[in-house]
Amino acid sequence: MRNSLYKTDDFFQAACLFEASLILVAMLLGWIAHINPFERLYFSTTHIAYGLVGTMPLFLMFLALHQLQRESITDIRQFLLKTLGPSLHQYQWPHLLMLGAIAGLSEELLFRGVIQPWLESAWGATVGLLVSNLIFGMTHAVTPLYAVLAAAVGVYLGLAMDYGGDRNLLTPIIIHGLYDFLAFVALMRVYRAGLSTAA
Repeated sequence: MRNSLYKTDDFFQAACLFEASLILVAMLLGWIAHINPFERLYFSTTHIAYGLVGTMPLFLMFLALHQLQRESITDIRQFLLKTLGPSLHQYQWPHLLMLGAIAGLSEELLFRGVIQPWLESAWGATVGLLVSNLIFGMTHAVTPLYAVLAAAVGVYLGLAMDYGGDRNLLTPIIIHGLYDFLAFVALMRVYRAGLSTAA
């Protein structure tokens, strides 16, 4: 369990920089597509509430999948523990919250702020939603099942963006960032428990 693809000393900075660089990618693609990634992002207490409530189904799914012992699910769990566990457990929850927030902001600006509306303008709302999240799933394809689950989560986030009738990126940003934070904390705790058992 001590092996990781990342050096723990560099992980937090590298992960934050990588995720933040996606904001630049969103801005570049938005310039090409004549789409402002920030256009549909505005403060709203209602959409903050939607985001907080909307996180719960995803995190409950995460916890339910953690209980399943099917080989495909176990493979994902072991991959995440092996690659992220040794790095995540070096940090405290404020670091994980910051990383989750950056990931939520950057990935949502890119996928829901640019790619989805770009494809919607060409092919319509349904195709835009599905194809943009097929791309989202492929960028998370650590295993075939993980890619499918990520694409399904992407569809959920894409629908959440329009929940309540007003398109606001704030809702999926909060859901994405808070879900990542909770998942990071859960992985960290499982990894630390494994270290304690091994000791």
